[in-house]
Amino acid sequence: MDAARRWAGTSQLRSKLQSVIGLAVILGVALIFSPSNSDGLVFLDSGNITDILRQVSEIGILSLAMTFVILTGGIDLSVGSTLALASSIVAILVTRPWFAASELWSISVAVLVAVLATTVVGLANGLVVARWSIQPFIVTLASMIGIRGLARWLTNNSNIDIGFGTDLAATFAKALSTKTVVIGSYVALAIVFGILLTRTVFGRRVRAVGDNEKAAQYAGLPIRRIKVLVYVMSGMLAGYAGVLHAAQNHQGSPNAGVTYELEAIAAVVIGGTSLLGGRGSITGTIIGTMIVGVLTNILRLNNVDSNLEMMLKAVIIVGAVWLQQRGKD
Repeated sequence: MDAARRWAGTSQLRSKLQSVIGLAVILGVALIFSPSNSDGLVFLDSGNITDILRQVSEIGILSLAMTFVILTGGIDLSVGSTLALASSIVAILVTRPWFAASELWSISVAVLVAVLATTVVGLANGLVVARWSIQPFIVTLASMIGIRGLARWLTNNSNIDIGFGTDLAATFAKALSTKTVVIGSYVALAIVFGILLTRTVFGRRVRAVGDNEKAAQYAGLPIRRIKVLVYVMSGMLAGYAGVLHAAQNHQGSPNAGVTYELEAIAAVVIGGTSLLGGRGSITGTIIGTMIVGVLTNILRLNNVDSNLEMMLKAVIIVGAVWLQQRGKD
């Protein structure tokens, strides 16, 4: 047992080191290829740095819960559609106030309803995966399709615009679209989920389930409850990311979040979390998110074609998985 723990610890350290080296390499490339202006390198401009953090925050929030899901040996393909559902619900509620209340109360209720709705989606995913023993890929693929359809049905397949005036919807967008709120939300959630994974019994149990579910079952761990909870967390964070998405884009869209699930999974994998479960960290996921964010930023600063951007990301994902496989040998 001690030998297994030492091996696991060494494997975790190796994955983190690979992620850090990967981020250092991407930062070096960004500095080399960064355009310049009268103030120096554009990449190092404080506004650009905060723009990177803001741009990765939505995917980053999704990837935090995705880390827990993947650690159990699961996957959640529905987070992009779930984000779109939250975006649509919150936009409906702030643009069509259905009860008289103060702006703060109305916005709070709208956000709460949207996040509760997506938490229910996560609960449904978790219950089907845990109780019916259906493969998470199949369950969340079906959920991805169905929830996208629900979002389109609720909005009559159209975007719900949020204006820039002084009404409730504009106040909602102004309050929740600032860099302070968006980046601060990501940082706060990263700290909470990092502590949850590394400092709590629940975090250790999540790893145990993904590492060896049969052994975890023999040890008496509540495997079904753990699986349900990680999908609930995924739905909840997808909902909050959807609220931020609506505020930042000044619209609720049933078509929002397309491919976001793939980007979140990519960030988790690049950060060193094994798709087989049991091994990974929130720190690694944050690094993986930043690698993708910095790469995207430097390519766009150089006006690189978006198709080439997608191809480069694909190469990085394959490379990350290859490094994981080498680490096992």
